[in-house]
Amino acid sequence: MLRWIGVGALLVAAAAGAWWFLRPAPAGPIILISIDTLRADHLSVYGYTKGRTPNIDALAKDSVVFDRAYAHAPQTLPSHTSILTGLLPFEHGVRDNIGFTVKPNTPTLASMLRTAGYSTGGFVSAYVLRAETGINQGFDVYNADLPAGSLDRPIAQVQRAAPDTVSAAIGWLNTHVDPKLFLFLHFYEPHMPYEPPARFNDLAPYDGEIAAADESVGTLMAALRQRDWYDSATILLISDHGEGLGDHGEDEHGLFLYEPTIHVPFVLKLPREQSAGRRVATPVQHIDIVPTMAALTGFKAPSGLRGRNLLPVATGRGELTAQGIYSEAMMSRYHFGWSELTSLTDERYKFIRAPKPELYDLDRDRAETSNLITERAQVAQAMRGGLESLIAGRGVDAPGAVTDEDRQKLAALGYVGSASVSSETSGLTLPDPKDRAEITREFSLAARAIGHRRLVEAADRLKAITKADPGMIDAWNQYAQVLFRLGRNTDALSAYREILSRRNGAAPPILLGAAAVYLTLGRFEEARNHAELAITGDPATAHQLLAKIALAQHRADEAIRQAELAERADPTLPMTDFVRGVLLHEQAQKDPSKFAEALPYFERARDHIKARTVQLNDLRYYLGDCFAHLGRLAEAEQAFLEEIKLFPNLIRARMGLAMLYEAAGRPTATESTINDMLAAEPTPATYASAVELWRVLGHPDKSAAVAAAARAKFGGK
Repeated sequence: MLRWIGVGALLVAAAAGAWWFLRPAPAGPIILISIDTLRADHLSVYGYTKGRTPNIDALAKDSVVFDRAYAHAPQTLPSHTSILTGLLPFEHGVRDNIGFTVKPNTPTLASMLRTAGYSTGGFVSAYVLRAETGINQGFDVYNADLPAGSLDRPIAQVQRAAPDTVSAAIGWLNTHVDPKLFLFLHFYEPHMPYEPPARFNDLAPYDGEIAAADESVGTLMAALRQRDWYDSATILLISDHGEGLGDHGEDEHGLFLYEPTIHVPFVLKLPREQSAGRRVATPVQHIDIVPTMAALTGFKAPSGLRGRNLLPVATGRGELTAQGIYSEAMMSRYHFGWSELTSLTDERYKFIRAPKPELYDLDRDRAETSNLITERAQVAQAMRGGLESLIAGRGVDAPGAVTDEDRQKLAALGYVGSASVSSETSGLTLPDPKDRAEITREFSLAARAIGHRRLVEAADRLKAITKADPGMIDAWNQYAQVLFRLGRNTDALSAYREILSRRNGAAPPILLGAAAVYLTLGRFEEARNHAELAITGDPATAHQLLAKIALAQHRADEAIRQAELAERADPTLPMTDFVRGVLLHEQAQKDPSKFAEALPYFERARDHIKARTVQLNDLRYYLGDCFAHLGRLAEAEQAFLEEIKLFPNLIRARMGLAMLYEAAGRPTATESTINDMLAAEPTPATYASAVELWRVLGHPDKSAAVAAAARAKFGGK
């Protein structure tokens, strides 16, 4: 009896111990960290030896590491949409960074967890993930507070530094007592341009940016430990896509579907470090994230998702159902007029559907150097069939589609769209991006020339590209912008007209670019017609430009009306105060007392717009000019300097600052400001302005010197 009592006691104790070990743990935080543009093979956890990522390494030791994880698109917005919805790009419809938004009421990981009782916060570092894209759906707090600036540089480069993003995220974490929360944290390092802190100068620039992102990962981990939340946390560290770094002729990403751009890190830390140190060789994908989080937390995922729950393979208690992994690269179709690419990847092979199809044996040829499309025709045929079955009936979604009415207006302006590539056109009939490597390289060189302000060189390169490939819309667009900056307005209009004639419909930036040229030329009716056509796609910017057109025509009531419409479309845009200030500023040329009346309008506009990422050009110029006329010189200087920092390519504030310094008896500062102006925007128009400015300031010798420099640089008399 005593023996059986002892056995029974042991059994009871064992059952109690098992219950204690297997009991549902209190909900810990769920952390999703996305490090943009991070190649898996540039982390030491994947065998890389030239970098420095101690914090990611430490997290990986506590985690399950998936050796072969894949993105569905090599672009930021489409990829993150798949991550957060569990849908493939052709299912959620976001096919490019530009011209697409997440459909309203789309279920997201954030909305699913919020329904399950989690607080949800998203903190992102890039303009392409701003709330207006719809990627913010389901978040209680969505923080995309980027540094104020202009869009003079590509939108893909508008970002905030990882330390600022992680600081904002930790501030949000610290407002919570209950750890039942979901944090989505996005870093933009190591995206181009690679500009790591100086302490990482011993590393290659790309690796230096990875090291910088790693520091911010460490900052977050320390914050979780300080709150005693790390142990209970589920942490997933991933990337949205990789980077070409010259492999296969691609420096960055978006064009191809080779391993460097779609093989991504995937590090999953489970609560209480379950299965720490485990490696999983089975291929996984971004759309597996939502089903996995559903299994971990118990929320109900939408029916029909293709992704799989990764917990069985992560814990070693089961296997994954084999599934071909789909990826697509649409940038070449939307931006260059070439074929899109789609691919299917399984445990051994990758098949890329293109005008010239490709098949690679990833077990033996991870660098994808040997195309086996002929040697292994049976494998290729099977994978082609699987891919075509998956995408059957799925068209190429048209970005920024216009209404039939707007298309008729375009036709009335002479844009017939006869040479456009229809969204119904089969990509297999278009040029293969592989065959356009030289043009792609030349386009990159042109972009670098623009970045380094070598505008004449850029124009020459872009002109050559448009001759070699007339259907390359992005080249025409860049060419038009550079010509406009060079003051070659008639040529810029010809380039814009070429774009508009080649598109079946027109993106708002193209219409607004053409409208800006017409405005500069004083062709107000044409400027207004083009801006009005952009209202459907971008009402705030279109009405903003229409207000400026009305100001140029001295139509005060119309300018105010358009300003009010711009504010209605975007309440962060203080156009009404700006326009009223400009109207008073114009009156002040005859009645100087109006400068004092104009000033409060500009001050209110400046205060209103401070939190906005994209600022309003000329606002601080007018503010500085009012301060200068009122004798408040220190405030005038500060306003001019702020305008220059935000809009380095615009010269109006630089000219105002130079005159301010000259009036204050600071000739060295005057000369430095004018020289900086010539360096910032080295165009014939800028040189002509400098010539006239030196003349007005009473320095004919310096005026003549700049004129001579202009002749040497640009030719002419």
